[in-house]
Amino acid sequence: MQTSSSPVPEARSWRVWRGVNRSTRFICRPRLKPLYQLERLAPDEADESSSFGWRSTGNDPQFAWRRQMPVPGWNMLEVAIRHDQPSGSVRLYVDTGRGFNEAESFYLALKPGRIAKRLCYIGPGVRGIRFDPLETEGCFSIEHLRLVWLTPWFACDRLVQRLANLHGQWLETPKACVLSRLKRLAREQNTPWRAIALKQYEETFVRLCPRKSYSEWLAQQPVASQAWLSSRLAAFAYRPTISILLPTYDPTPEALDRCIESVLAQRYTQWQLCIADDASTDRRIGERLRRYAEQDSRIEVTFRPVNGHICAASNSALSLARGEYVALLDHDDQLVPDALFRVVDALQQRPRAELLYSDEDKIDDHGERFDPHFKPAWNPDLLLGQNYLSHLGVYRTARVKAVGGFREGYEGSQDHDLALRFTAGLDSDRIVRIPHVLYHWHAGQGSTASAAAAKRYTGEAGLHAVQDHLSRHARGATAEPGRFPNTYRVRWPLPDPAPLVSLLIPTRDRVEILRPCVEALLERTRYPRLEVLVLDNGSTCPETLNFLGELAGHPRVRVLHWPHPFNYSAINNFGARHARGELLGLINNDIEPINEDWLEEMVSQACREEIGCVGAKLYYPNGTVQHAGVLLGVGGVAGHAHKFFSRHEPGYFSRLHLAQNFSAVTAACLVVRKSLFEAVGGLDEANLAVAFNDVDFCLKVGEAGYRNLWTPFAELYHHESVSRGADDTQAKRLRASREAEYMRDRWRHRLFDDPAYHPNLTLTYEDFSLR
Repeated sequence: MQTSSSPVPEARSWRVWRGVNRSTRFICRPRLKPLYQLERLAPDEADESSSFGWRSTGNDPQFAWRRQMPVPGWNMLEVAIRHDQPSGSVRLYVDTGRGFNEAESFYLALKPGRIAKRLCYIGPGVRGIRFDPLETEGCFSIEHLRLVWLTPWFACDRLVQRLANLHGQWLETPKACVLSRLKRLAREQNTPWRAIALKQYEETFVRLCPRKSYSEWLAQQPVASQAWLSSRLAAFAYRPTISILLPTYDPTPEALDRCIESVLAQRYTQWQLCIADDASTDRRIGERLRRYAEQDSRIEVTFRPVNGHICAASNSALSLARGEYVALLDHDDQLVPDALFRVVDALQQRPRAELLYSDEDKIDDHGERFDPHFKPAWNPDLLLGQNYLSHLGVYRTARVKAVGGFREGYEGSQDHDLALRFTAGLDSDRIVRIPHVLYHWHAGQGSTASAAAAKRYTGEAGLHAVQDHLSRHARGATAEPGRFPNTYRVRWPLPDPAPLVSLLIPTRDRVEILRPCVEALLERTRYPRLEVLVLDNGSTCPETLNFLGELAGHPRVRVLHWPHPFNYSAINNFGARHARGELLGLINNDIEPINEDWLEEMVSQACREEIGCVGAKLYYPNGTVQHAGVLLGVGGVAGHAHKFFSRHEPGYFSRLHLAQNFSAVTAACLVVRKSLFEAVGGLDEANLAVAFNDVDFCLKVGEAGYRNLWTPFAELYHHESVSRGADDTQAKRLRASREAEYMRDRWRHRLFDDPAYHPNLTLTYEDFSLR
């Protein structure tokens, strides 16, 4: 047992903290003994695993924790494991007399290249500890592992901080109030406060995977009562007729029945079902359609004499429409019973809406629902990359007809083509997201939902639709296929001549990271017109000063000195005042470009008049994602989308590979027009000296009427916070807490309602899992 001051016998109880100096630490470092599904790797093994010390041979590897047992009470588990898996997690089991069990275990997700930490409350009478290093097969090395005993006051502070940052119940509660409210809650429930606190703390470590937990999540959702629905329906002042367009061509009779029955089951009854059968060859389809039309006067059917494909059939259905809005429905899909009710309910508040769209999920031949798509609010750049609007899409009928209805030649992506033409020039407040699953997309054999890759014509039609939109509204921009089916990339033109870009790089000492950053920027940037401004914040290291002296003679580099206490916002504002470029690039001194056209991509986006800040796709050195846009509310203020995902993973509905609008992007690599930077007052050096200044800046740009954008086509490595260091002192933690509280006060109306995200997705993690 080691301490940072005088030793204290292990036999003393946890109450020993009362007489211990706050700096005292009781550190428990184990000697690990392999128990199960583990084999040691020989150092001279001639394969790629030779750099690792161990191999897990199954999904439940286990070590016994030998030599030292921890002091009972609050402990901090610290783990760093290098491994060859896309992600990793560990679990520590403590036996206090009941054997190893889940109730006395502690889960912790690993952080690539960093020490992951979490609190553990360990009861008295520890008989043994088991450490499970991974949950998959793979090779790994344990770089750091220990338990550090904590004084209760410090442990409570860390616990409360995490609850305030990550637990849904406390996200909007000031940290200083969490503990007192926890204790009040415990008194009300006649339960020890620590039991409630530990349960909630543990919940911040539980991950939910949508593909595994959607059915469970559905079972937990409240169901609106019939009385509430009836009351709400009776209160509707605006009752538009919604004409549902249903083109049919040889669906299975059973699928067609389910589709039409889902319309008949609608709780909002002012609808018209417009069916256009496109010369189905199955005689049973016509018989069914006639029978349905005879049973309900709201159903109208037209039978096309010759098959003309889906666009022609959809136009035939459109010609029957008498409603103020049309809703699009495929012949084997289904509406949820309150789909139209939700649409009209939204129209009570937004009666001028031209387009409404909802979330969707998939449904198989057995009625099993899966793969929910919880969508962002209006995101025009994402719409260029994929048709995220469908389904359910509800359009004002007059505008659909005004833009020409469904265009033949775009079969397979006719909905995407319609959405692009319909929304062109439309004010964003006329486009309404309904954050509920209203549509079940059938994923049976041969359907587009289950076989998008097999229907190449849909991707070709979508590419044609995007390019046609660009030709009409964005001269010089071109579309090309994306990495995944039915996704697209837009290449925006650079102005001629290309504007000068000033790259601002704050730095202090650490020449070992500054040199490769500057050299890589100069050598791996194809963009023709740039200047690099190295903003030195009081370097004293002789090697760094020598390197700065070398840079001073470079024709594209200027070294500016800012000899004041560290203030990231102030340093960048200082650099912006001295920048000669029309555009500013805020660049951390631990950034290294991967693709030579990274700056061309960011500048071409930033020069679009409607675009504000442009962010890049940043990776940790091991190739996992560090930044792919900022999600508001995650962690209590903001987090990075898809953090720790593999660079090759598609992400949430391919969003990791699509340019799109985010509320904010990180200033570790951010490009913005200098005029816009100045117009919103730059970064907030008074309130946000270190953290969240980029989020605050982006939100100010958004309030000024511009769209912020993240692009996956500018790729760089980011050795995150290497130069500044972690918030590992009391002073740093207090500063970080003050800055977080400022953001909550300043942007409370935005932090927990991010239009680029969804209220059903987690604010605890950055992986788009369900709440």
